[in-house]
Amino acid sequence: MPPPPPATPATPATPATPATPAIEATALTKTYGRSGGQGTIPVLRGIDLHVPPGTVYALLGPNGAGKTTAVRILTTLTTPDTGTARVAGHDIRTGRREVRRAISLTGQFAAVDETQTGAENLRMMARLAGLPRAAARARAAELLARFDLTEAADRLVRTYSGGMRRRVDLAAGLVGDPEVIFLDEPTTGLDPRSRQEMWEVVRDLTAHGTTVFLTTQYLEEADQLADHIAVLHEGVIAAQGSPSALKSLVSGHRLQASLTTHEAYLRLSGRATHHSPETLTLGFPTDGTAADVRTLLDDLDPDRTDFATFTLRTATLDDVFLSLTDPRSKPPTTAPSPTPGMTHV
Repeated sequence: MPPPPPATPATPATPATPATPAIEATALTKTYGRSGGQGTIPVLRGIDLHVPPGTVYALLGPNGAGKTTAVRILTTLTTPDTGTARVAGHDIRTGRREVRRAISLTGQFAAVDETQTGAENLRMMARLAGLPRAAARARAAELLARFDLTEAADRLVRTYSGGMRRRVDLAAGLVGDPEVIFLDEPTTGLDPRSRQEMWEVVRDLTAHGTTVFLTTQYLEEADQLADHIAVLHEGVIAAQGSPSALKSLVSGHRLQASLTTHEAYLRLSGRATHHSPETLTLGFPTDGTAADVRTLLDDLDPDRTDFATFTLRTATLDDVFLSLTDPRSKPPTTAPSPTPGMTHV
């Protein structure tokens, strides 16, 4: 019997190449006002962003925190003072045209022509994008079906509900099949049902591989949709991570207590992460276990005279937001237990 042939050496596995970030920004700054003069307002103080493709990235922050400025920079509508950024692989300074071809921006208010039908709006946008007449009709019909607007296609947009207008507006932004969609507070003014419909649209976008960069005032919206959340406060990223990682910053639960007197409220407010002076209510972080709650109660109210009532509730993004942006309290410097993918400044 002849000897077996020598074994073929195994081919080394090719290491996986990390996907190019849909958005990557480093040390972006922006100041408004005359350079070096009085009245200058620093809006962004050096922010870093890293957005993987096919995900929803939510940027949260109070009014004036710099969210819209960040969006304007990333969509090439404003130039940063310093820092670099790439969107869909293109530099926002040297590849502005390429960035604009790869993105779509939907603002707070629907930018559609109310004197035209939904179908006419989409056909017009398709023609402006350079599609031939037949292709424009086909693309419009496809988007009308995708956004559940086929039955209303031939109605004037001014007869649409607020949610329907927002869907047409978003559909118009998808005519060119963008890689990255910027949604700047897209559900502002919508009723709860219309907001839910928009959430389904966003989920469908990422299911098809589109990257969504979302700014919103609704923390529940970010909690429902976002894979990654960054909290922008006074021009810097105060913390970022997954929703669950951010919630760990204020522990898994919150002991919410109603205080008996104003003096007790003031004395304990420095240890709280949630404040409601109108109702003399404070919130304190806890892991939610019976032992920790008993210890916390004995520590905060040893004489059992300061607490009128208390409840235990699961930590929410509201707690995170209030903790990170409330000037009266210092946010925690670390999470109770290290969580991969979470950073805090």
